[in-house]
Amino acid sequence: MALTTRRRALTTLGAALAGAVALPAGTALASEGRHGPRPLWRAHAHNDYEHPRPLLDALDHRFGSVEADIYLVGGQLLVAHDPEDLDPSRTLEALYLDPLAARVRAGHGRVYRGDRGSLQLLIDIKTEGEATYLELDRRLRRYQHMFTSYARGRVFPGAVTAVVSGDRAARAPMEAQRTRRAFYDGRLTDLGTAAPASFVPLISDNWTLNFTWQGVGAFPEAERRRLRDIVGAAHARGQRVRFWATPDEAGPARDAVWAELRAAGVDHLNTDDLAGLETFLDAHRGA
Repeated sequence: MALTTRRRALTTLGAALAGAVALPAGTALASEGRHGPRPLWRAHAHNDYEHPRPLLDALDHRFGSVEADIYLVGGQLLVAHDPEDLDPSRTLEALYLDPLAARVRAGHGRVYRGDRGSLQLLIDIKTEGEATYLELDRRLRRYQHMFTSYARGRVFPGAVTAVVSGDRAARAPMEAQRTRRAFYDGRLTDLGTAAPASFVPLISDNWTLNFTWQGVGAFPEAERRRLRDIVGAAHARGQRVRFWATPDEAGPARDAVWAELRAAGVDHLNTDDLAGLETFLDAHRGA
């Protein structure tokens, strides 16, 4: 799949930030109605912003979760994988928040019209966590009508649920808040700790650091048991599970890993191949 990135010298950012332009609101609706009403809540668009149409391509393929990496630069939250890809026009608002707001308005309060599920927006912080999160929190307040929130000890579901990942220094300011419009992406080390699902609704970790199997040959039984134990422990506490760094090259090895993840109840399957995962999940509906 052809991926697009924009490379621009960091020295040009200060002058260009003032001219950043958001995507037209109507663009957010281009994908609506193309595939039918059943979103794929297990489908997670890893590095979603590298697709030709960030967010919109994932929505065309009915994904239930998208991932955006952010950098705090000159007071703006810019979306990119690496610093050399930073482009002042590619802000979190332009690529995600504004299009989602337009989509939710047109969908009568939902991302997928007629479905009460909440789209997960996984925001991976690439710069220092505390300062970046505090700026993110300020931005999310402007869109609070569409985000799942935590207040007065309760979670209030919204059309979009923001989950903060990346630099771990974001955790402290998040835990200190009595009201939040975002939640925290935990690690396997958070399983069974005092952190509740109302703060850590998602447990994510690196597949290759926890499992040796890459889809070739039989899944070792001890690893299958470990996978199911992880999912069972998370689900018992109301938490969801995601692994990154799973095989993502089209072929039988990837399909074998996806099949085991699905059978074990893993909540989000990670991919850069939107069409490939859509096809896989449609083929395995009800299986």
